[in-house]
Amino acid sequence: MNEEQHSTGQKLARATRRVNAQHALSLMVSGHLGHVVLKYLLEKGFPIQAVFTNKTSEAIITLAQEKDLPLFVGNPRKGRASNFISSIHCDILLSVNYLFIIEKDLIDWAKKYAINMHGSLLPKYRGRTPHVWAIINGEKETGITAHLIDEKVDNGAIVHQATVPILPNETGADLLVKYEALYPGIAESVLLAAQNDRLQLTPQDANKAVYFGKRTPADGHIRWSWSKERIQNWIRAQANPYPGAFTYWNGHKIISHQSTFSDTGFNYDQPNGTILNIEEDALTVKTSNGALVLQNLQTDDLNWTQLETGMQLI
Repeated sequence: MNEEQHSTGQKLARATRRVNAQHALSLMVSGHLGHVVLKYLLEKGFPIQAVFTNKTSEAIITLAQEKDLPLFVGNPRKGRASNFISSIHCDILLSVNYLFIIEKDLIDWAKKYAINMHGSLLPKYRGRTPHVWAIINGEKETGITAHLIDEKVDNGAIVHQATVPILPNETGADLLVKYEALYPGIAESVLLAAQNDRLQLTPQDANKAVYFGKRTPADGHIRWSWSKERIQNWIRAQANPYPGAFTYWNGHKIISHQSTFSDTGFNYDQPNGTILNIEEDALTVKTSNGALVLQNLQTDDLNWTQLETGMQLI
């Protein structure tokens, strides 16, 4: 499939249809969360006129093709979608987990509302993977915010907000399971309010805005100078199916997907990162304020018999 996939003339003609006098809706969706919402809204009979996604969101591509929906695959920035949208009417544009920044031409394409669903309690945690950052920072709750889209990232007026608790041992993946249960219903509620012009707009307080950037697998490196609490949050935020938090010994990468506190003793003058105890699939390590057991470990070709207590992880 080409990066930009345009529908046939017949399909574009059909795209202007109205269902039960509802406002014409287009979706910008990526990944599993985007697929869950798209499928739900189709089952609920929403008049979806077009779908935008990225080329690795195969489930979304397949579903849109099965439903004979006009489909744009790829990056729509810099006017790349101008021909695609020229023949499609859009009253409401909804973005869910969409990979690309939405620019002015697509915001203006929506005649009534352009709305994004974001996985935090905005204005806190603007930017990418907000649920991961919330766990890293030890938050006790996060949430889901539906907001109007403007030309700044996650900046528009809030139209709906729901709080999601973060339990002590929950991982980033656990929060996504919660989101998958909540997003479809919130999307439906917001769209029904938008169709009936009943959205309540609450401007964000820019003075309280906090922005966190995109994370990559290389960002998972554990710093042993951190507290045991921060390292534990670091590990659980990035646990499976994410790439995982990691450390090194003698050039070998050791990934941990779980950790627990330990009362194992140590000398204060031992370097942080010192291995205090070795068990099967577990290492007890000194941190700045206590011992932490690394569990559910992955390594490359490391021979565990090479490890000894007193050695230092970096």
